[in-house]
Amino acid sequence: MDPVTIGVLALIGFVVFMFLGLPVPISMLLFGVVGMVALRSPEAAFQAVASDIFTNFASYTLTVAPIFGLMGFLASYSGIGENLFNAAEKFIGHVRGGICSSVQVACAVFGAICGSIPATMGTMTTVAYPEMEKRNYNAGLSTASIAAGSSLAVLIPPSATMIIYGVTAEESIGRLFMAGLFPGILLCAIQIFAIWLVVKMKPEYAPMSQKATWAERWAAVKRGGLIEVVIIFLLAIGGMFIGWFTPTEAASVGAMGMLVIGLIERKINFQKLMTCLVASAKLAAMVFFIITCGTLFGRMFTLSTIPTALATFVAGLDVSKGVLMAVIIFLYFLLGMFIDGIAIILITVPIFTPILANLGYDGVWYGVLIVLVLCLGGLTPPVGLNCFYMKGFVKHVPLSTIFSGVIPFCISIVICMILICIFPGIATWLPTTLYGN
Repeated sequence: MDPVTIGVLALIGFVVFMFLGLPVPISMLLFGVVGMVALRSPEAAFQAVASDIFTNFASYTLTVAPIFGLMGFLASYSGIGENLFNAAEKFIGHVRGGICSSVQVACAVFGAICGSIPATMGTMTTVAYPEMEKRNYNAGLSTASIAAGSSLAVLIPPSATMIIYGVTAEESIGRLFMAGLFPGILLCAIQIFAIWLVVKMKPEYAPMSQKATWAERWAAVKRGGLIEVVIIFLLAIGGMFIGWFTPTEAASVGAMGMLVIGLIERKINFQKLMTCLVASAKLAAMVFFIITCGTLFGRMFTLSTIPTALATFVAGLDVSKGVLMAVIIFLYFLLGMFIDGIAIILITVPIFTPILANLGYDGVWYGVLIVLVLCLGGLTPPVGLNCFYMKGFVKHVPLSTIFSGVIPFCISIVICMILICIFPGIATWLPTTLYGN
């Protein structure tokens, strides 16, 4: 049997077992090993397993994920998410749909601390959704604003999704973090405008709130310890941007800063610290295991010569680069409706990277675009994983209500993607300026 046929059969087997309910990493591990046994030998397959386990679990680069995760867990237990929302609500809560807009700002900032959609969504649902219910906000708009706002966590640095893309595509994680900053801010602004537009057309969706005084705003900033949080964020992420720290060192600085704030504010005790450390250890095990399984599956794919064959086939097609990119983006969108974003990256990046390299596309720009497409897929039926996460937090709200509410936010993501395609400098200017070409 020729290598391409073996690779195709392994891919089909992976997809079938995944939809039968086998966890994605286990499916990748199973068919990665089976494919390598068929392509090489059992000895070569198990040697690759041992090598990839050691390489990934001993990777200095990958330690950035659990350390940023620890930073996020400490921030969550310190009550920073609630403080961020309260401060944002004091500043913009009086405008049309102000609480929903406050959620977008709070999600952007909190996402910049933890880099996780479920963590951001859980925090914002706890602190913001009861307030929106109390003020008679439309349930669809309320839940959708949290589900969509939480997506900013994987775009604005630090982002676990960006880290895994960087490792898989062999792109600089620092460049990817910087590339996601302006698109994240842009998407946040577009989503706030979408909320304003929806409420302007349907004022009953979000009753107006009373405007806070400047004294109340300043009190919210001081009471929440937000100045210290901003300083730590600027030191950690800003220090990484200007070259003081590597991404891993920046994560360590941020985690230590969050711990100090939690201790000073008396929000973190020994028990909570142990809980955060255990949670970050579990995160590390999960991330390392997923990447190891994805690496094995990608190695099998490389041995099958499918990526090379696809790149050669695409190079011979008489179609424009733009059409090919549109097809790839649409494929990511379809996959994002059914499969977790990290799994999609591990499966597809080894396949599409040679094609995009031949087409001359920037890998960092492409990474930002992938993350945006996965955010869109995560909000779109029939699965829409982010909407299902949201349903888990607000069980009394029908899933159909959440799906109907995310439509304006899906349009916002599409607009952001179009702008980045037309003006790629939105994503590439900052990393190019700081690191060069």
